[in-house]
Amino acid sequence: MPKSRIRKKADFTPPPAKQTTNIKLTNRSWVAPVMLALFLIGLAWIVVFYVTDGDLPIKSLGNWNIVVGFGFIAGGFGVSTQWK
Repeated sequence: MPKSRIRKKADFTPPPAKQTTNIKLTNRSWVAPVMLALFLIGLAWIVVFYVTDGDLPIKSLGNWNIVVGFGFIAGGFGVSTQWK
């Protein structure tokens, strides 16, 4: 039986070097203080509402003060998405 031809493999050539791209990071030092401030304002709003039996922070809002407090907390979570 005849032998098959031996194929000569090409020499290994490494892939071309990848060019690095500079990533421009923006200064986001404001995110953590604003996020924490919104969390604390929302918590304080709700606590003050319960401690004062609904007289403070804004009496005319009634139980909607709870929604305002949770709105501040939700705003804190919204700002937290910008944190890198």
